[in-house]
Formats: sequence, C-alpha cells, structure tokens
Amino acid sequence: MGIEVLALSLPSLASQWERVSSSNQASTRGVTETRSIEHRASNITHQASSPCRLLARSTCKAQIFHSYSRVQMEALPKSNIVKSGWLGPPSLDWRRPLEKCSPSLGALMTSKTLEASSKLLVGDEKVGVLLLNLGGPETLEDVQPFLFNLFADPDIIRLPRLFRFLQKPLAQFISVLRAPKSKEGYASIGGGSPLRRITDAQAEELRKFLSAKDVPAKVYVGMRYWHPFTEEAIEQIKRDGITKLVVLPLYPQFSISTSGSSLRLLESIFKEDEYLVNMQHTIIPSWYQREGYIKAMANLIEQELQKFEFPAKVMIFFSAHGVPLAYVEEAGDPYKAEMEECVDLIMEELENRNIMNAYTLAYQSRVGPVEWLKPYTDETIVELGQKGVKSLLAVPISFVSEHIETLEEIDVEYKELALKSGIEKWGRVPALGCEPNFISDLADAVIESLPYVGAMAVSNLEARQSLVPLGSVEELLAAYDSQRRELPPPVTMWEWGWTRSAETWNGRAAMLAVLVLLVLEVTTGEGFLHQWGILPLFR
Repeated sequence: MGIEVLALSLPSLASQWERVSSSNQASTRGVTETRSIEHRASNITHQASSPCRLLARSTCKAQIFHSYSRVQMEALPKSNIVKSGWLGPPSLDWRRPLEKCSPSLGALMTSKTLEASSKLLVGDEKVGVLLLNLGGPETLEDVQPFLFNLFADPDIIRLPRLFRFLQKPLAQFISVLRAPKSKEGYASIGGGSPLRRITDAQAEELRKFLSAKDVPAKVYVGMRYWHPFTEEAIEQIKRDGITKLVVLPLYPQFSISTSGSSLRLLESIFKEDEYLVNMQHTIIPSWYQREGYIKAMANLIEQELQKFEFPAKVMIFFSAHGVPLAYVEEAGDPYKAEMEECVDLIMEELENRNIMNAYTLAYQSRVGPVEWLKPYTDETIVELGQKGVKSLLAVPISFVSEHIETLEEIDVEYKELALKSGIEKWGRVPALGCEPNFISDLADAVIESLPYVGAMAVSNLEARQSLVPLGSVEELLAAYDSQRRELPPPVTMWEWGWTRSAETWNGRAAMLAVLVLLVLEVTTGEGFLHQWGILPLFR
C-alpha cells in the first residue's frame, strides 16, 4: 500500500517549500503531470458549471493508492531533500491521484512492514495525535457564546484591515441576533450538539486502532470554537510530555475556514511556547483521497440504497458545507476542487460495484447576503423535484460526525422541502462516526506520517518565523499546493463601475454605516429604531 500522507510542519514551511520547488522547475515530468492535473481539474469544474447539472460518471479508473513510500523517498535525488526534511517530489501535485500505479508500488509497504517500521519510528518517543474539529454548543445556554467565538474568527468573517477592530463587536451583534433561531435548531436535536461526544468516541477508537497496530499513542481533541478548545488540548499535550505530535484535522477536504483556521491558531500557539517550538510535529492537511475513507463512504451509500424499493432509480445527492465564493475565486481556497474530486472518487468506487445511479453535488449552510458556492442545496432540491426525481438519497459529504447541519438542516429542513417539491422517497446516509474501516484508515494515515515527524525539526529561530501572516492565506495555500500560482489579495484597489470590487466596498461601507447607527442608537437611547418601537425608549 502506497504512502499517501503529505507531512507539513507549521514553522517556516512556506519558505522551505519555495526552495524545493525552485530547484526542480526544470523537471519535464513535473510539467507533464501538472498539465494533466490542470486538464482534469478543468473538466471537473466544467461539469459543475450548471446549478442542477448532473455530474457525469467518470470513466477514469484512477487508483487511489498514491504518493510515495519511505523506500521511494530514499531513492529520490538529493535535490528533493532539504535541511528541514523531505517535502515530496515537487514535480508531482500530491493532491491528485496518479493515473496509473504499478503493482510493485503496492507491494512496497504491506501491513506487516508498516507495523514493523512503526515500531522503529516510535521507539522511546511519546507520540500524540491531535484531532481538530469545529466544536458545538452542548447546551442551549452555550449557543450564543459559541456563535460569538465562531463569528469572531477572521477566517469566518473577513473584514478589511482598516475595520478589523470591529471584528468582536460585529461578532457580538451577529451572535445575539442569530442565537434565538439557532437555539430552536439545537432544541430540536436534543438541546445541544453531539459533536463533542462523537469526536471523543472517535479519538478513543483511533487510540485503540493505533495500539493494535503497535503504535502506543495518546489522542487529544481540540475544538476551534467550543470546549475542549485547542488551547486546552495543547496544555494537556505539554503536561503529558509528548515529543512527537501528528495533527489531524477531522475535515476530509481542506478549506481556509476549517482546517486553515485551526492551523493558523495552532501556529500562533506554537511560536509563543518554547516547549512547542522544540516539539517535533507534522500535519495531515486533508485526506479525502484515502482508500479507506472512499470505501467507507461507498459502503454507507450502498447500504442506504438497498432500503429503497428501486435502488437503481435513486438520485444520489451529495450535500457539502458551503463556503463564500470569494474564498475560492479570490483567495484560492482548494475546497471546491477537492470536494468535486472526492465525489468523483466515491462514484468511481460505486461504479466498480456496478452501482450506476445518477448523482449531483450541492452546497448547504450559507449565511448572510454574500454569494456562496453554488449550486445551493435548497434550490437544487426544488429543481430536482420539478424535473420529476422521485427518490433522493442525501449524502453529507463534508461531515464525519453528526451535528446540527445533518440532524436538523438535512434531516428536517431539506427533507421537508424535498417532500413539498414532489420527491416521494427520501433517505440519508449517516455520517461516518466510528465506522471501523474509516477509523482504521485514519490510524494508517497517522502511522504513515511518522517518518516525517522528526525530519521537519528546524532551529528555534526558523520556527518562530510566521508561516501565515495575520489576515493572509496566500502563503498557507502556497505551502499546501506547490503548483498554485501566486494569488492577488481579495481587493487591491478601488474600482469604479459595476465591478466585484465596487460591490464589495459598497457592502462594507453599508455594513459599517449600519453598525455605527446601531451603536449610536444603543448609547444615546434615541433614533428611528426607538421611534418605531424596535428598541425600547429610555426615559
């Protein structure tokens, strides 16, 4: 089985990657593979251009066994290895599966040799695994402070640098405004999010699988917006004396707003702490291509299809969490491309099992007036009903745990919408949770990353250099994908006329004006909101 983990180190990774990339730009093989990758990515984008166009079943039988084993690493020319460690062959875009894979590659690393090598890699070291996730309110009283933490994150609401001091006041305003409706949603699923309980169970199962594979490790859970916060997990890691840390975000696909936000927080924690600066670590940024994940998803889909009277006539409806369109078009977020490829790989696996159902992909959970990734889930459901689709199987593709977006948004809101739109039969694939094949594959991903942990150690001076400047995502993405061209900032200058830039600045000016008026209303007790009875008069 090929090793498919790219190990990233938080400190000074961007500069290291640039050195590796520049030394190998003349590689003919790299140019050829990159063109093939770009051609395939453009085909995927073309397929998804229509809001309700069905994704064509891929005829490509790309094997999911990919990347490089430790044996291959040793055979690489020295130009591919830098002082701080091996970062993978620069000529290969490691986010895409190889079109062909020789049988000998699969034989390079069997499960037995993997376990044997892991014993040597662990030795007397104390190995830790940090699972990163979003977090969720556990009680109704937690909802408003959870929403505040969410909207106070500059990766969720991106304000221009000039107005960044308004981040927390704006987060407070939005969280108070949205809390009542959000509480209704959480009340409908039992009074709180089950995300922490499920993630804790995943951590325990991962620990057991690692132990069974002869890798004794402690597994920690760090949430971005609620307890246990990432900072709390890091403090426990320090108390336990962990010397090797594998950071594993529980987001299959990478996005600025999920994995990117968590990694930026980790970076700020790491560079301020002497213990963490010296602790060896590595990051698995995304893992949507892994064989175990793809097969686990295909297994669940196949099981749910059998519950329909006519399984072959069921439309498979992949629903992914959306992100603002600007993240993809202006900031270069790879989320959309990874999501589309993930769906393609799952459908290839189903096709290999002679499951040829029609399918489509849409994006849910949009918030606010800005444009998000399309097609939207709610609009697509209505269109499918109008086109005569009678059986629909919803697949929450970007979620590995049940929470508000699956239990309330999909199970209640979208189901109700589907039945009103003429869809008669509705089903939903459960989130992966603690599915054994999935957890076992995550354990393999951790073991496969261990050879790179020690290789990424750098000097204290280098470790304290910032990987991602505050408010910027370009360097993170450049490190994440060596082939990505330099990206312009979201808005570089004023543009007059009916342009995206003008609309952006008009929206920001309007938002600032509303915020100023609201502050004046609250502080003075006078104004049109008080006159209209929206806010109480103070006498």
